[in-house]
Amino acid sequence: MQNLQNFRDYYEILGVSKDAPNDEIKKSYRRLARQYHPDLNPGNKAAEEKFKDVNEAYEILSDPGKRAQYDQFSVFWKQNGFAGSKSSPRKAWNQGNGGRTSSDVNPGKYDNFDTFIDQVFGVKNKGNKSSTASANTPNTDPFRTPRTKVSYSPNARQTRRDIEARLTLPLEKAYQGGLERIRLEDGRSLEVNMPPGMVTGQTIRLRNQGIGGGDLYLKITVQTHHIFKLDGNDIYCQVPITPCEAVLGGQVEAPTLDGLVKMTIPPGVRSGQRLRLEGKGYPNEKGKRGNQLVEIQIITPSPKNISSEERQLYEKLREIETFKPRKDLLR
Repeated sequence: MQNLQNFRDYYEILGVSKDAPNDEIKKSYRRLARQYHPDLNPGNKAAEEKFKDVNEAYEILSDPGKRAQYDQFSVFWKQNGFAGSKSSPRKAWNQGNGGRTSSDVNPGKYDNFDTFIDQVFGVKNKGNKSSTASANTPNTDPFRTPRTKVSYSPNARQTRRDIEARLTLPLEKAYQGGLERIRLEDGRSLEVNMPPGMVTGQTIRLRNQGIGGGDLYLKITVQTHHIFKLDGNDIYCQVPITPCEAVLGGQVEAPTLDGLVKMTIPPGVRSGQRLRLEGKGYPNEKGKRGNQLVEIQIITPSPKNISSEERQLYEKLREIETFKPRKDLLR
């Protein structure tokens, strides 16, 4: 095969077959553009060159008219090469969709692929030395508005910009803090040392993790818990007990953010009564913890769930009990 000067196989660059549908081309393009995006590879010249190649390939293959012409010209060059080798007679090409309109384009007259792709398709590519375009030549950025052009240069200093991301955490993780791996929408994965005692609405600043050396601000949301309810630095929860525990009192296990703890139930406790666990609440900014308030719920067992022995004891208790809760009802 003759030396096709500077010729680039756009299908190979995007990793798709020549008969690939548009949605496959777009999917591959977005994956590669994200992989080699300059914002994710600061100072990496090889990645920037890949990013330019990917954008140049997609600009041609995503346009049906340009893609068809590229396919036709590719066949010609593979057979004849560029100017300086044998060429076929001049052939008429009708181009639209944003490229140079010409009814009489001879692909054989161009001495290299870069000149052709610039003058015929209007694509300013990285290798065109005759063009005024340089490393600042705009490429389509998949993370901006589709028609927007953006410049990237390996030597250009990016504009410093702060960004914001939202992070939702379970209550236990928000309480404990510690290392947390987060994945941002731009594809980056960061391991962050989170402070303990985070609350909804709190903002955590990560220096130099924004765009161009800016900062990243994580806005925290703490998920609603199925047991605990926060009220400032106090924590509320409900603990069920049996009628016997309510009458006789004793120790029961109560859940806290630190795990189960023993809690003393006083004899004759009422349903709805609140008991306090001092220092078992949520920490404030200085690390001082509030209290945990435990609301007692006296649960009566279902007759279907008690044994015959328990039933007999309940019947015996009914015969001998002296407590009459309704004796003063009509007085």
